[in-house]
Amino acid sequence: MGMLSLAIWTPIFFGVLLLAFGRDEHANVVRWIALLGALTSFLVTIPLYTAFDISSGAMQFVENMPWILRFNMNYHLGVDGISLWFVLLTSFITVVVIIAGWEVITERVNQYMGAFLVLSGVMVGVFCALDGMLFYVFFEATLIPMYLIIGVWGGPNKIYAAFKFFLYTLLGSLLMLVALIYLYIASEGSFDLATWQQLPLAAQPQTLLFFAFFAAFAVKVPMWPVHTWLPDVHVEAPTGGSAVLAAIMLKLGAYGFLRFSLPIAPDASHEWAWLMIALSLIAVVYVGLVAVVQQDMKKLVAYSSVAHMGFVTLGFFIFSSLGVSGGIVQMIAHGFVSAAMFLCIGVLYDRVHSREIASYGGVVNTMPKFAAFALLFAMANCGLPGTAGFVGEWMVILATVKFNFWLGMLAASALIFGAAYTLWMVKRVYLGPVTNDDVRELKDINTREFLMLSLLALAVLAMGLYPKPFTDVMNVSVTQLLEHVAHSKLPQ
Repeated sequence: MGMLSLAIWTPIFFGVLLLAFGRDEHANVVRWIALLGALTSFLVTIPLYTAFDISSGAMQFVENMPWILRFNMNYHLGVDGISLWFVLLTSFITVVVIIAGWEVITERVNQYMGAFLVLSGVMVGVFCALDGMLFYVFFEATLIPMYLIIGVWGGPNKIYAAFKFFLYTLLGSLLMLVALIYLYIASEGSFDLATWQQLPLAAQPQTLLFFAFFAAFAVKVPMWPVHTWLPDVHVEAPTGGSAVLAAIMLKLGAYGFLRFSLPIAPDASHEWAWLMIALSLIAVVYVGLVAVVQQDMKKLVAYSSVAHMGFVTLGFFIFSSLGVSGGIVQMIAHGFVSAAMFLCIGVLYDRVHSREIASYGGVVNTMPKFAAFALLFAMANCGLPGTAGFVGEWMVILATVKFNFWLGMLAASALIFGAAYTLWMVKRVYLGPVTNDDVRELKDINTREFLMLSLLALAVLAMGLYPKPFTDVMNVSVTQLLEHVAHSKLPQ
């Protein structure tokens, strides 16, 4: 069993183990086992970074075993500079989410913690899979635990939100399945991604494949106009569900563009880049404006996620090393910042049971420690220099300006909208005098909440002040990907 298999199956093993416990009579034992499972899963992924060779663009820690021989499917795993950080991000966020749900979840604790651990393992599988069908199995498997997390522990409209989430993402994925079967036939019976990337596909099949992948990945990102499921799901999902959804699950779609759309259909990617850039800019500008008028804190952060992910797809389809690296850095930074934003909203919701901005005011007076954390994460959400939120956005804006000055100007306007909706929320929720009795009676964060927010604060500041470890890992892989995409694969 290699290091990647350990990273995938360790959390799944602990998750399944938790399901063996009874309902809630062993809740404390369950919590400690869940934390042990999450920490073990995180520790297992650290050697992937320490032993990673940053001078190589090849897949590393490769495992390749026969899986379903009749259809030539293999259990084929590997990571390169593009996928490595997402494996670490997934296991890190899982630790934070287990701590976040420690006291808050009181019913079916074993199932809640188990669902998150299984989800963690499956998402790591998506980032490691080098076999098309294995990728699809992991990609679809992420739906099941998240569907249960929303549907069982969500808000009043949880069933509606869970169904909407499931149907949107499943329908897009079915077109991807058709594309995978076409590539299997075109490659004469192979599901190997490296083989698919070398296929000399004609213009029409490339276009059809590009849009089949687009259907699956754009919904997951989510890009405008297929983003409408996200605010509903975030509002109903429990705090931990929102954190994982924003921090990692949205990244599965953007990662899919780098693994499938760009390398397998490079000519179609170039041909339709204008559409991707247009949709990305609409997400950045229009959805940013939509966020400004939100009254529900979770909806505001959900719309801001769509705007931030617009930067990611914008960076990818400019086809420059700076743009693609910036998009990947933005994905990692958004993982830290969005998880932190949702967990902060969760801290307030646990006390007041309202997500409405109007229910708060002057929180800094009664919860000074918490307000300090919330302000840091809000600044990161605005893209303030020195925080993780700045690095990726700056790289993408720089790449966009080099590509086209006016598009760069449009992209940069997102920083103004980001500051507008985030600071508007901060002003009304945290600053000023105490406005009502609920806020007057608030108690500051306890040790558990302090630990949870400290971990994310350290990550946000470390990445913002010293992004070199993140960019060094991906440079060679990004350069190789762009060289591959630059060469036409149309039959000569």
